Amino acid sequence: MSNAHFLHSLVGSMSEGAAGNPTVAMIEAAFAHHGLHWRYLNMEVTPADLGSAVRGAKAMGFRGFNCSLPHKVTVIPHLDGLGESAAAMGAVNCVVRRGDAFIGENTDGKGFLRSLEAIEDPHGKSVVLFGAGGAARAIAVELALAGVRRINVVNRSEARGAELANLLRERLNIEAAHNVWSGDHAIPAGTDIVINATSIGLYAPEAQLPLDLATLRPGMVVADVVFNPARTRLLAEAAARGCRPLDGLGMLVNQGILGVQYWTGITPDAAVLRAALESAMGL
Repeated sequence: MSNAHFLHSLVGSMSEGAAGNPTVAMIEAAFAHHGLHWRYLNMEVTPADLGSAVRGAKAMGFRGFNCSLPHKVTVIPHLDGLGESAAAMGAVNCVVRRGDAFIGENTDGKGFLRSLEAIEDPHGKSVVLFGAGGAARAIAVELALAGVRRINVVNRSEARGAELANLLRERLNIEAAHNVWSGDHAIPAGTDIVINATSIGLYAPEAQLPLDLATLRPGMVVADVVFNPARTRLLAEAAARGCRPLDGLGMLVNQGILGVQYWTGITPDAAVLRAALESAMGL
């Protein structure tokens, strides 16, 4: 294995271990399918050791790595530069070696956008986005770059929601507003796309997103970033009202595709990644 390239996933102490991690299974399946003698290893790195880990990865010739919480922001000072969307959202989840430099990218929003574009062109659309955390910021930035007309950010913290709305208006020049999330939120008339970018429902099939279900209208796209369960309660209830559901598995698969493209230059077979992901999740 002396000639193999190693991609180390630098993750926080609360992340899953290597065994059973669906992302590891998905990326490794892509490498195997395309005959690449690469490895993708899941590792835990404490916040205190993050700088040393990044320097070690560069010194050992790693081609890149993923970052999960809590490293998505704190990794930035240890990198040599940022891609456009990563710079706009101020968060990195994918690091790519370009020459001698480690460049931070973000595939969270890009992965979601590719999944969305398979069923709906977001250009000119009006969006309601639940959440203002890392996933929500990434999705909002990519939607803005893709030309959505308006994003209404709904978040429990007024300050955080206002910060994201201001970023969208001032840096990306789109119409944006924010609402404090209290009680069941009503979706405004004229909304085309509704997105749950929170963790509500993750590993909790019965969890209900606090929204007024009566305001979901037939034909709306209702998307959930939660990938486990694949069919969340939100998606089931939206489908029952004639909406078009979009699950979180597509976002995860497209994130994997983008990562492999960044690191290897090869576009992996989406069906291989999806099958490996579903198998790892027992679907």
